[in-house]
Amino acid sequence: MDKARIDELIAAAFEVRENAYAPYSEFTVGAALLGMDGRIYAGCNVENGSYGLTSCAERNAVFAAVAEGCRNFAAIALAGGRDFIVPCGACRQILSEFNVNRVILTKRDGSYKVVALKDLLPYPFSL
Repeated sequence: MDKARIDELIAAAFEVRENAYAPYSEFTVGAALLGMDGRIYAGCNVENGSYGLTSCAERNAVFAAVAEGCRNFAAIALAGGRDFIVPCGACRQILSEFNVNRVILTKRDGSYKVVALKDLLPYPFSL
């Protein structure tokens, strides 16, 4: 994946992060998922007073893509805070289900690193 495409994904993740609903943690996250169809699907975290009903940005991006008919992905970029953030365990499993192998972790200062999902989730559940 070329740097221009990575930069585009990162920008989309930071843009959608502005829409996050996080009144309890005040920790907003944006995710931009690159479909093999070339489209970018975005999602942000949405918290709920009943914490178990909170939905992460990564899952929301995947669910939006699936709702649009895309099920094959090249990468996902995550935009969070000052430090790199990684997907939670549930999001890692969802990303694994859809073979999202590249995860782009970002910082507000514009730095990023690309990691393989298998390094974040070495033993995914599978049927």
